[in-house]
Amino acid sequence: MHSNIFEAVIPAKSERKGFFKRVSGVLTVLLIAFTANPSLANKSNESSFRPPSVPLIACDPYFSIWSPADELYGSATCHWTGTDHPLVSMVRIDGKTYRLMGNQPEAINPAKQISLDVYPTRTVYTFQAGGAEIQLEFMQAALPDDIDLLSQPVVWLEWEAKSVDGKSHDISVYMDAGMDLAVHQNNQYVEWSKPDFDSLNVLKTGTQSQNVLARKGDNVRIDWGYFYMAAPKGQNPQSQISKAHKSRAYFAARGDLPGSMDKDMPRRVEEDAPVMAYKFDRKLKSGQSASCRMMLAYDDIKSVLYFGDELEAYWKKDGKTIEDVLARAAENFNQIKKRCKSFDKELMQDLKKAGGDDYVKIASLAYRQALSANKVVADENGMPLMFSKENFSNGCMGTVDVFYPFAPQVLLLNPTLAKASFVPILEYGRSDRWKFPFAPHDVGTYPHAMGQVYGGGERSAENQMPVEECGNMILLTAAAVKAEGDVEFARKYWDILSSWAEYLKSKGLDPENQLCTDDFAGHLAHNVNLSMKAIVSLAAYADMADMMGEKARASLYRRTAQKYAKQWMEMADDGDHYRLAFDKPGTWSQKYNLVWDRILDLNLFPDSVARTEMEYYKKVQNKYGLPLDNRSKYTKLDWIFWTASITGSKKDFKDLIAPVRKFISETPDRVPMTDWYWTHNAEQRGFQARPVVGGVFIKLMDNKKVWNKWVEDAGSVAGQWAPLPKPPKIEPVVEMSYDEPKMWYYTFDKPANENWYKPSFDPIEEGWSRGAAGFGTSGTPSAEVNTVWETPNIWITRKFHLDDIPEELELMIHHDEDATVYINGKMAAKLYGYTSSPGHYKIKEEAFDALKQGKNTMAIHCRQTTGGQYIDAGLAQVIEQD
Repeated sequence: MHSNIFEAVIPAKSERKGFFKRVSGVLTVLLIAFTANPSLANKSNESSFRPPSVPLIACDPYFSIWSPADELYGSATCHWTGTDHPLVSMVRIDGKTYRLMGNQPEAINPAKQISLDVYPTRTVYTFQAGGAEIQLEFMQAALPDDIDLLSQPVVWLEWEAKSVDGKSHDISVYMDAGMDLAVHQNNQYVEWSKPDFDSLNVLKTGTQSQNVLARKGDNVRIDWGYFYMAAPKGQNPQSQISKAHKSRAYFAARGDLPGSMDKDMPRRVEEDAPVMAYKFDRKLKSGQSASCRMMLAYDDIKSVLYFGDELEAYWKKDGKTIEDVLARAAENFNQIKKRCKSFDKELMQDLKKAGGDDYVKIASLAYRQALSANKVVADENGMPLMFSKENFSNGCMGTVDVFYPFAPQVLLLNPTLAKASFVPILEYGRSDRWKFPFAPHDVGTYPHAMGQVYGGGERSAENQMPVEECGNMILLTAAAVKAEGDVEFARKYWDILSSWAEYLKSKGLDPENQLCTDDFAGHLAHNVNLSMKAIVSLAAYADMADMMGEKARASLYRRTAQKYAKQWMEMADDGDHYRLAFDKPGTWSQKYNLVWDRILDLNLFPDSVARTEMEYYKKVQNKYGLPLDNRSKYTKLDWIFWTASITGSKKDFKDLIAPVRKFISETPDRVPMTDWYWTHNAEQRGFQARPVVGGVFIKLMDNKKVWNKWVEDAGSVAGQWAPLPKPPKIEPVVEMSYDEPKMWYYTFDKPANENWYKPSFDPIEEGWSRGAAGFGTSGTPSAEVNTVWETPNIWITRKFHLDDIPEELELMIHHDEDATVYINGKMAAKLYGYTSSPGHYKIKEEAFDALKQGKNTMAIHCRQTTGGQYIDAGLAQVIEQD
């Protein structure tokens, strides 16, 4: 749950430039799920619900597009980071054009939006114009019982019109998408085409460079792979790629598309790049409806770098191509739509019974957001791995204390997906790469799962979260075991789970001064809620030991947990509530970890503990929610739902989540639901579009009948997860500066000589300075700074000697941030984001071929934008191990 408050010690590149606040003057009521009453529009009352940002496309951390406005036509659609990813739709009725989606073209008046419904798998807008009612639906087959379908990066758009004036109408529908969807920045070059797919009319775009998996970090967009628009030929679509203003003007004025295809490529997006546009013509007869539909999709080619292995999306595991997926999606549209509607209805009915209308609205909005901050890939055995991304936090990947609050959504609906989140940490924690007796925090920076980057990373125990992550991993494993009634998953990882349980047994009752998942609040010793996590984890571990037949071990850990629970009650007691820290009377905090005592049937704490806490919470909660603790007025949305569930009372639950509904409806920050906000003024404190909102589903896990029903319907995926790839053997050839500083020439000023990276360049003649690597600032994680570099850019060059050229030679580099590397004047690598330790990368073929025996030249340009900075590089022979 991380913030760049600790940037000096945590490698968090929280690039806040993507935060966007689009504040509406009037909060139009947009009702979710069971309510869509047009008569309530433009009125504000206690039952209103207005999403701060509406999910349109929510497939993964890259293919994620939202509408941050009350009306779909009120703003440009955008990526979750706030960068415009424009989708535009218009409708032409009897010769008059109306805008449906996007704020362009401004000269075209919008249709009147009369309702919005957000369901778990669908978003539905309804408009009226020209005597017709038009419904625009976005459908994503995010069905938890079908992981193959859920992992597919495909979203359906369907327009359905009906006459409301008793007359017949001529209707044309227009839809376009900008090339922005395939780039990180609009100064990148794109190319486009019109592929020949048998049953589909298809348009395609992507960057010219296609640096697959090169870019990583937090506030980033994908710039590899290809974006597709596709419509079944049976829908009689027309399609065209042409300049945005030309395409839209043609349709607005003539109801048609330009006749010529723009072929001026490659082109920078910012240089009037074209849009991909479709048009459908329909005859609407009185008393009947008319519809058209199409798909938007993104094929990322490769999805994740997993300890050296480039993994593909799960939907590709059987050799399927994007053409296969699109063709099958088109063929099975009606069946998929029926399944999505059935799933939405059943889940919302369960939500309503458990927590009322507010719960339905909030959970429906959270469902796709939580999934969209995850990527499901296939491991070497074809088993699913599900990697979370810390959106607008620090970009970490597979973070334990992020998938811990997210987990209720998948533990409830399909435990296989939950285990797919845990496996990378379990495998990493038991591998030779991880040296500590406690659980790791993360596996890297998205999408590079190359080892922990948070805190001390793999190099130091400083600023880790030992009690937090050990407790999280044991509790989540126990919850998966309980869901399926099968301990075999835990048995496979029993060695490492036992090690972590022993750590909690010795350190958990009264934790030392350390971070917990709420690390933005800072270090805290004697953390009462963290202690509770350790206690319930020990009992959960004992229950798993009992299931395995280890009766003595089970008894020992059960007795320990019971003893600790009694001590906890005495140490934390503060009269009418329990403290924030054992040694701090007069303090309080949310005890959200207590929820596991109920859900896992541990029976450690008497009901009076939860009852006492709940009564106190109702006294101290603010207008927009219950603060996290007494230190500040901010809160965490996910933890409120956990805390609201500790008593099992529906009334208590509704009392605590009602202010959250109010916050969501009234926050001025038009971003995908934030989980960290101020409870007195509804403003965002930080974070957005994160997976942790999946934690709102924890209330349904408290109903054993409901939980069992969903698990039985989901089934499980047969097979064994592949072990962690073995680390390669690395033998330095051109050494970096960790053991002994190596000398480079450098400058902080942009070189006047454009040949600065070539072997013929003489840095001495150009007045460059000479210094020892690494170059950077103190406090940059794992950095060995020998020469201080504090400016935005640095250029460095050095000569090196090779006796021979190994075939397995790769670039070794520790960069913070973007680095462009040249060898003998040829580009060897272009790397984005940052690393917190040296990584190895393939050298581009042209640069590898330029290497020679004897003297060679390496030159690097590195730039940074925020936080720490560092650069050092060398070459190494990298031998993969079987």
